[in-house]
Amino acid sequence: MIRAVICDDEDAALKIITYSIENQGIPIEIVGTASDGKEALALIKKENPNMVFLDIEMPGMNGFDVVEKLNAVNCKVIIITAYSTFSYAQRALRLGVSDIIEKPIDTDTLKEAIQRAIGWEFTGNEALNKALFYIHTHYWEKIELEILAEEACCTPSHLSHLFRNLLDTSAILYLHKVRIHEAVKKLNSGEEVKDVAYAVGYSSMNNFYKYFKLYRGETPAAFKKRG
Repeated sequence: MIRAVICDDEDAALKIITYSIENQGIPIEIVGTASDGKEALALIKKENPNMVFLDIEMPGMNGFDVVEKLNAVNCKVIIITAYSTFSYAQRALRLGVSDIIEKPIDTDTLKEAIQRAIGWEFTGNEALNKALFYIHTHYWEKIELEILAEEACCTPSHLSHLFRNLLDTSAILYLHKVRIHEAVKKLNSGEEVKDVAYAVGYSSMNNFYKYFKLYRGETPAAFKKRG
């Protein structure tokens, strides 16, 4: 489950974000809320969440100042603001903010921003979402169906059924797809093929080449050379 905090001095915004997450089955657990900048900074450092919903205009310290002080905290930040300007967007980009959405908050826009921030699409099934979250945050590790089922709090056969019926694939093929997606990013950044293979979870170069060609239509060496 994705752990998140909401930092906004407007009670309506807190309620809308919470309602949207619960009503749309978004796999997020709200672990805390804050209503001013200093409180927000302390909360984020204490909880170390995966995601932060952060208002810009807050008492004590604005949202951008909070982001600037989060050097040691690795989390996705979605800015929530009633003042969407080009200068705000520029500053958010410089600070590495994942997304910026306007108030009043539209639930579909919020859901899309969350999916862009985490880098994968969740489903309406809680058990499957738990498995997907584990894959995306542990893809480099040795992962078997039994491990995913334990994380999802269901049986391996039931989880296999969920993957087939909701995603039209198997859990293991989904894992390989995620690994190859991450491998592409690493190859594009200039890393060597062998280093990338091990970094994304392949101890066998043959398997790495096999699944890379399956999902990309060419070998990793050819992809790197072409890029």
